[in-house]
Amino acid sequence: MAIQRSRRFQRVKKPLKSEMNVVPYIDVMLVLLVIFMVTAPMITAGIDVDLPQANSTTFESKNTPAIVSLNKSGEIFLSYKSHSESEPISLEQLKQVLTEAQTEAKGNQQQLSVLVKGDKERPYGDVIALMSSLQETGLSQVGLLTEPNK
Repeated sequence: MAIQRSRRFQRVKKPLKSEMNVVPYIDVMLVLLVIFMVTAPMITAGIDVDLPQANSTTFESKNTPAIVSLNKSGEIFLSYKSHSESEPISLEQLKQVLTEAQTEAKGNQQQLSVLVKGDKERPYGDVIALMSSLQETGLSQVGLLTEPNK
């Protein structure tokens, strides 16, 4: 009787599973996807600038232009490569950054394009003064951004 009992409790060797259970990984990826879908619109916030309307042509350039924004309160923002529009920048810092970018563009045999995005509530003289100070740094391609007429 003792022999039968020991056979009954012996373990049967099962073959090892060589498959990987990916269900938990899929669950984690779906949660991350939802998180990124919710947070992505919050990350791409811009400066609130109310552009004037005008009949104009579309801007076409081989390289990405630098966009200088002048908001209603007179703060200057730069959107170009490593600079985002989240922090205001002084006029001196703006000139320095754009001069370095112009030098880099000339090294690549390109021309740096700068677009000024001025709020329509800001006096016209302030926008022109900003454009003039940008041209003093040696930038030749300085333009204005506008909203198309409705």
